[in-house]
Amino acid sequence: MAQAGVSANRLELLQIADAVAREKSIDRQVVISAMEDAIQKAAKSRYGSENEIRAEVDPKTGEIRLARLLEAVETVTVEATQISLEEARRRNPAAQVGDFIAEPLPPLDFGRVAAQNAKQVIVQKVREAERERQYDEYKDRVGEIVNGVVKRVEYGNVIVDLGRAEAIVRRDEALPRENFRYGDRIRAFVYDVRREQRGPQIFLSRTHPEFMAKLFAQEVPEVYEGIVTIKSVARDPGSRAKIAVVSRDASIDPVGACVGMRGSRVQAVVNELQGEKIDIIQWSPDAATFIINALAPAEVVKVVLDEDAERIEVVVPDQQLSLAIGRKGQNVRLASQLTGWDIDIMTEASESERRQAEFAERSATFMEALDVDEVIAQLLASEGFSSVDEVAFVEPSEIASIEGFDENTAAEIQTRAREHLEKIEAELDAKRRALGVADALAEVPGLTTAMLVTLGDKGVKTVEDLADCATDDLVGWSERKEKETIRHEGMLDAFSLSRQQAEELILASRVKAGWIEEAALAPEPEEGEVEGEGGTVPEAGVPAGDEPTLGAGN
Repeated sequence: MAQAGVSANRLELLQIADAVAREKSIDRQVVISAMEDAIQKAAKSRYGSENEIRAEVDPKTGEIRLARLLEAVETVTVEATQISLEEARRRNPAAQVGDFIAEPLPPLDFGRVAAQNAKQVIVQKVREAERERQYDEYKDRVGEIVNGVVKRVEYGNVIVDLGRAEAIVRRDEALPRENFRYGDRIRAFVYDVRREQRGPQIFLSRTHPEFMAKLFAQEVPEVYEGIVTIKSVARDPGSRAKIAVVSRDASIDPVGACVGMRGSRVQAVVNELQGEKIDIIQWSPDAATFIINALAPAEVVKVVLDEDAERIEVVVPDQQLSLAIGRKGQNVRLASQLTGWDIDIMTEASESERRQAEFAERSATFMEALDVDEVIAQLLASEGFSSVDEVAFVEPSEIASIEGFDENTAAEIQTRAREHLEKIEAELDAKRRALGVADALAEVPGLTTAMLVTLGDKGVKTVEDLADCATDDLVGWSERKEKETIRHEGMLDAFSLSRQQAEELILASRVKAGWIEEAALAPEPEEGEVEGEGGTVPEAGVPAGDEPTLGAGN
């Protein structure tokens, strides 16, 4: 009878292990290991914690074996964990110093306290294994859409039961005016999975731009198959969105594929997103064309790009201004997010006024700097000359070709322009010296006298001061905060330096200061690289930013 009871207990042990493994979706061996740890702990409390005890549960029969481990040593110092080599060889003739001898222990009768402790150990181990399983399962599902059932709502945060784990949709990741109740089905995007003290945290979102992209992939076979690619998504969650698409196959219209027959495909996405209006835009590798498409439904008359600053001026008809901007600036804001460009919108009337103001300003500059009458100044401005520098260093034939001018007139105008620049240069140099800007800094290639004065005003007066600067210090930087781009100005913003030029200036100053060797700057030529490509620092004496750009006035 006793033997039958023992067999029943062993069988029950394995049945419990199987049931727990199934319920928690973890490996059966993990549960058995947890049981072994629990029995081990109980045995230590029974025989003394100083003993090194091992418990083993046979996964086939459920038999529990207990043993005390004793290390073979020359001289025994701790009787609980050591055994003399001589004694060890009596039990195992092949024993060597450092080997362990297993000394069997009699079966353990669990008391109430020992059983309770064992239960706690098993529960803890199983919980840890379950958390690890959840993390391993969902860490690779970031970027996927999952379906779940609302378990509860806490302070606007929705707790979702995914079947094998719990996830959370935080209040700011849910659509506005969207209410969930217990038992509602919910579809959301997994955007983060983190290991935390209380177990893995799975974060879901219904406002993430990628959620919309994944919904289109589910509804549009061409997107799922990769024929139509979603290039970018911009959303004002719950209100309006823009999505840019392009097709690899010229015979397939990407916009039409996403809209579907009578709008059936896009309507399915709109319904999932609580009526969020979606503009589907044809993507284009040409920035100007893409931005014009992105501003739909507004019509665009003209665009002027500044590629270095990633900024674009868009001119629209007077009556289209409010449509282009959108309610509370929504249309232009989404177009800016979609394209990655800062967009300035103006009407034809305001653009014409600005052009006239620029023309008048340039004419006045030429009249004062070149000491010419208004007619000559206006002729220069109307021919596209935007600065005295251009007049001074352009080919004389370009000035002589202006109607009413000849070679002598051109030579005289250029002489006056250069004299004016020399006068300004002398004044700037005097100011530079007055500010205490070191002569050595003036020798750094690429720095003009005007830049030196500006740097002096900002406290950069030595080669070491410039060498200690970062690129952002010179050209500024932008950061996004609460869906707005905040621009931080740099010391040399006024000179339209590119980041590449700013980096070259700083490196040149570090070489001059002796911080780095010039040889270390020489890049190793890459295969297919064409020498002379890429941004370079302007030569000393030539104002930075004088290269022709697609900007206003060109």
